[in-house]
Amino acid sequence: MSPGGGGGPMGDCEYSQIGTHSPSPMEAPPAEKKRVRARRKWEVFPGRNQFFCDGRIMMAQQRGVFYLTLVLILVTSGLFFAFDCPYLAVRITPAVPAAGAVLFFFVMGTLLRTSFSDPGVLPRATPDEAADLERQIDIANGSSSGGYRSPPRTKEVIINGQTVKLKYCFTCKIFRPPRASHCSLCDNCVERFDHHCPWVGNCVGKRNYRFFYMFILSLSFLTVFIFAFVITHVILRSQQTGFLNAIKDSPARYPFVLEAVVCFFSVWSIVGLLGFHTYLISSNQTTNEDIKGSWSNKRGKENYNPYSYGNIFTNCCVALCGPVSPSLIDRRGYVQPDTPQPAAPSNGLATYGATASQSDMCDQDQCIQSTKFVLQAAATPLLQSEPSLASDELHLPGKPGLGTPCASLTLGQPTPPSSMPNLAAEAGLTDILPLKEEHVGHQFLTPEEAPSPPRLLAGSPLAHSRTAHVLGLASQDALHEDSVRGLVKLSSV
Repeated sequence: MSPGGGGGPMGDCEYSQIGTHSPSPMEAPPAEKKRVRARRKWEVFPGRNQFFCDGRIMMAQQRGVFYLTLVLILVTSGLFFAFDCPYLAVRITPAVPAAGAVLFFFVMGTLLRTSFSDPGVLPRATPDEAADLERQIDIANGSSSGGYRSPPRTKEVIINGQTVKLKYCFTCKIFRPPRASHCSLCDNCVERFDHHCPWVGNCVGKRNYRFFYMFILSLSFLTVFIFAFVITHVILRSQQTGFLNAIKDSPARYPFVLEAVVCFFSVWSIVGLLGFHTYLISSNQTTNEDIKGSWSNKRGKENYNPYSYGNIFTNCCVALCGPVSPSLIDRRGYVQPDTPQPAAPSNGLATYGATASQSDMCDQDQCIQSTKFVLQAAATPLLQSEPSLASDELHLPGKPGLGTPCASLTLGQPTPPSSMPNLAAEAGLTDILPLKEEHVGHQFLTPEEAPSPPRLLAGSPLAHSRTAHVLGLASQDALHEDSVRGLVKLSSV
């Protein structure tokens, strides 16, 4: 490039340093750095749930009935506040719309809290944990031969003197804790599973059961409240002009009918559902356990509910006033990079999933030096036991003599021995060059001990020499194979 730095063709040339270091086979090439956006755990969640607001809202996949619930509550309450509350606030008291507003906001808060929260989903087992658990199950049940069905995968634990079975979930690859069950709609194992409620669009479990109970409790009060004051509004107007004229002349005649019909048919189902769950809370049961009859006396006189505290007040306090357990799935946490780690051993059993991270325990330089040492140690006895030829004997072109030392085998650059020598070439060399009888490197068999190959006479000198040399080459090939096997075992370690 000229000092003036003109715009010649060489002016735009740039010089880059050429590295003379060639990476070794054990040295991985540098990977290109790519900026990858960190993903959260809800983005790779294996269940059928759907998430909104960056994982803050968790719902089931079927949400149509939940939207119907919202519409019924909003429409009925809106008509009540728009057409009934103004008249009732003047004729009775302003506390009527205020009480109705408190109930409405409490119903909406508990409904959204039940629908948008984690019901208590249990995380699935990682591949290493699943493999280790599978091996424990196989060892505990015994290795079954093909064609025989393996025994059921269950465990038994004792809770307050009652035997409880823990079932194995083939989807989540875990033994479900007591009172947990797998929801087929959400495809998750839920802790203290009660039921899947389509009206709230979510499962009802350990973490949101109290909010579900508060929802049906407050909704029952709101339904009864609206129905009662709609009838009161109609009665107050009918005292002046009569019942039929009051409905006909009132601007709220259509809202009257709609509110009365919705509340009348809803109050029975909602109040009945409230009574059923009140019974479950007082006895510390779940809907799943009550339907299956898990603690029914029909199964035996000694069958009882081990989770009940024996007191209705205590059972209600535990279910409604106890601390809320944290979520186990951490749906807003970040996904860690794929760094496989060996599973922790359990009960002294060998674990599956040995990964490449175990190679970090040994230094790379030490592994290379040990490999060189094994190669040299494996090749040294072979060189010493090689049959030497006389200095005046004929050497084949392009092939080193057998008696010359191997100068290319150094400690810095080991040359692995060939595991498959050319037997045909060596046999042809034996026909041309006679072997020396005084060589003691190999112990050849005597002509009487060595078996005669086919199509050769037993007493032929050529047969004896050919057989002896082939046996020597076979022993040499066995030593070569042993050295290569040792190298393979070392590399696998």
